[in-house]
Amino acid sequence: MSLSADQIKLISQWVDEGAPAGDPKDMPPPRQWPAADEWKAARELGQPDLVIKSEPYTMAAHHQDVWWRPVSNIPITEPRWVKAVEMRPGSLAGRRITHHAVAYLAQDDPDSQNLDTQADLRGRGLLMEWAIGKGYDLYRPDTGKLLLPGAQISWDVHIHAVGEQIRDHVEIGIWLYPKGQEPKYRTYLTAFQAIQGHDRQRLVDIPPNTIQQSQNFTVLKRAAILENFQPHMHLRGKAMEVEAILPDGTRQVVSYVGKFNFNWMTNYIYADDAAPAFPKGTIIRVTAWYDNTRANPNNPDPDQWVGFGDRTVDEMGHAWMNVTYISDDDYNAWVKQHNTRLTASR
Repeated sequence: MSLSADQIKLISQWVDEGAPAGDPKDMPPPRQWPAADEWKAARELGQPDLVIKSEPYTMAAHHQDVWWRPVSNIPITEPRWVKAVEMRPGSLAGRRITHHAVAYLAQDDPDSQNLDTQADLRGRGLLMEWAIGKGYDLYRPDTGKLLLPGAQISWDVHIHAVGEQIRDHVEIGIWLYPKGQEPKYRTYLTAFQAIQGHDRQRLVDIPPNTIQQSQNFTVLKRAAILENFQPHMHLRGKAMEVEAILPDGTRQVVSYVGKFNFNWMTNYIYADDAAPAFPKGTIIRVTAWYDNTRANPNNPDPDQWVGFGDRTVDEMGHAWMNVTYISDDDYNAWVKQHNTRLTASR
């Protein structure tokens, strides 16, 4: 839930007037918030089976942005399947300096990479990413991610200065299937790009005082179920749409966020009866819109020309989605059960 512009204006006016208190008898009871060190998924799954921490980093009070890339071992001696993951900064202070974090999965397993986007992974899989507002990833029954002995987490943590020296780490909680239990399907965290190009060569061009659009396409090499939608842009991000173009030419809007808020990287998890499934050869089209004008309250400087980059003042555009690949027969059964194709349109 987000506040409207009028609601924000009303609260600002109340603060400017000294935040006068109302009648105490009208006050609701205090809300009970979970403890800062509590795993969100623990309420549903219990405590994680594994907690893996990155090496800590000390961020100076005043410094350029830092991308901290340590490596941590995953302490397993046999193949294990993951049913849920949750990542977070190690402390409340760490939340002030951690812009986002990605946990890459480095192991001797070519199948750990998503065939549709492997060009950007440099031989690694993706275990999870975290940004402000992100909770946890819980995979649907009979799906998961595989960890092998010798696996490591290759961290990529974006840290920024906040005027105070802070030392912190990032940690990930992992919930495992019971030993010997192997889910039928393997799930892959995928960044479907809205910007063309690869890795550091992505092309986005946002002139000063303009609203711009970028768009990119990814072809599914196998039938797949999309599990969630989490748009990722920076301060000029305005909106994002994911659309599927099926092999027969029909088109289906998968998800659309029209009021993107950089301060809350919301992860929208599809309910079982709403998760979209698509056949092999489907094109996933991601469109991102950027607002580099003064009308954007998050814009630090509308007179700047903005390109692609990791810094908050640069721009990105991709949709984080967990993708579960299935057989053609399973796809046909899924469509029959969920009536997925009835929502498609030309």
